[in-house]
Amino acid sequence: MAYNILIVDDSQTMRAVLTKTICMAGLEIGTVFEAENGREALGVLEKEWVDIVFADINMPVMNGVEMVKEMQKLGYMESTPVVVISTEGSKTRLDTLREMGVRGFLRKPVSPELFKSVVDGVLQGSADEAAEEVAGGDANAGAGSA
Repeated sequence: MAYNILIVDDSQTMRAVLTKTICMAGLEIGTVFEAENGREALGVLEKEWVDIVFADINMPVMNGVEMVKEMQKLGYMESTPVVVISTEGSKTRLDTLREMGVRGFLRKPVSPELFKSVVDGVLQGSADEAAEEVAGGDANAGAGSA
């Protein structure tokens, strides 16, 4: 099954790096959509089928937390899992995002192996399994880093 992925990050360079990481991960990919901020991401979700969203926290216009809140209001969180990929994130912020339904957290930069593991865990397993895998599977990932 080919996955449609949405990458939400204000850095064009980081979106390119994540796209390359996705390709190196050996996943069957349909389309990789990109958005510079949460507002653009919501526009993509309105028009396209997306299997999983990878989003940064800190972005202009609409940040990752605001995007997740809006996704909740619009009902997207029920069918489209979100994984936060960021260089920072306070434990309080990550706990809040987890309570809002975010399925995983990855610290930049992300290895292709970890990326594949998280995608497989989120899309084929339960949210709890994916969260445990992310938290315990790699030194770059964890509950306290996003």
